[in-house]
Amino acid sequence: MTKSMSKNIATNNQVLIADKRPPITKLWKPLFAVTVWGLSFIATKNALLEIKPVVIVFIRQLLGILFLTAVMLKQRKSFAVNLREQKWIFVLALIACFHLWIQVTGLQWTSASHTGWIIGITPVFMAIMGLIFFKEKITPTQGAGIIISFFGLLFLVSKGDFTSIDFIKNKGDVLIIASSVTWSVYSLVSKKITLSVSPVLTTLYLFIMVAIIIGPFTINGDNINAVLHLSLNGWAWILFLGILCSGAAYTFWSQALSEMSASRVGAFLYVEPFVTFFGSWFLLSEQITLVALLSGLIIIGGVVLVNRK
Repeated sequence: MTKSMSKNIATNNQVLIADKRPPITKLWKPLFAVTVWGLSFIATKNALLEIKPVVIVFIRQLLGILFLTAVMLKQRKSFAVNLREQKWIFVLALIACFHLWIQVTGLQWTSASHTGWIIGITPVFMAIMGLIFFKEKITPTQGAGIIISFFGLLFLVSKGDFTSIDFIKNKGDVLIIASSVTWSVYSLVSKKITLSVSPVLTTLYLFIMVAIIIGPFTINGDNINAVLHLSLNGWAWILFLGILCSGAAYTFWSQALSEMSASRVGAFLYVEPFVTFFGSWFLLSEQITLVALLSGLIIIGGVVLVNRK
């Protein structure tokens, strides 16, 4: 047997071994990501007890920048991005700034569990915007899913009593719904533009631009003093948001997308609202109600239909 044949056989054996890896060696990455993202609303609620929404967003970007820079350096990746790509990343950064600000602000007036369910409806807004702006078709099944999801959303914000819906009183829920819309816009814009750089590098530059945009509105004496006097518990939640949510979770999610099909990875997103729902009960002592659980299940059921092709 020649040396080249031996090398080929060894390579083929390695591929076979990789393909036969236990599922847990692949599935833990997207599961970790959605678990961390589900807990991010709880972390934000805790951080809001000590600092303002814009400060949370700013520090989260800085920590995310440090983490992703370390990842790029370890992988010895190039940081080069051309001007055209920077232009589109800047557009995404503007959308992301507004999205993060209204979402964190909304969490001041609504529960983490409500936020988790409402954010879960994002694919519905994406389907509607795709129809309006890009003439994307909506099948009868998807149409039914949209109606079901909005019914679940109204059931949630009204707490089961449709006659009591008052969006002015529910300003927290309204802001979270708005953040779901802005994230839909972000997702559609990022989907329609072409960037020839890796997702990790795109996110790194996105974080940098978001930090530059909101920096002037964040850095002042009051906010600096608040950060300097953060408790250990406050820092723990901030580090969780910056390093795990903005850094590690996104990195593992990107790796999972490279190892599995997008549909298989995307299915893990259905887990996120349930992590938030039960996590808010355990960590924030938020009351678990049957109405909220039923509303969430209706929303997720509708989203499943919307995501069907």
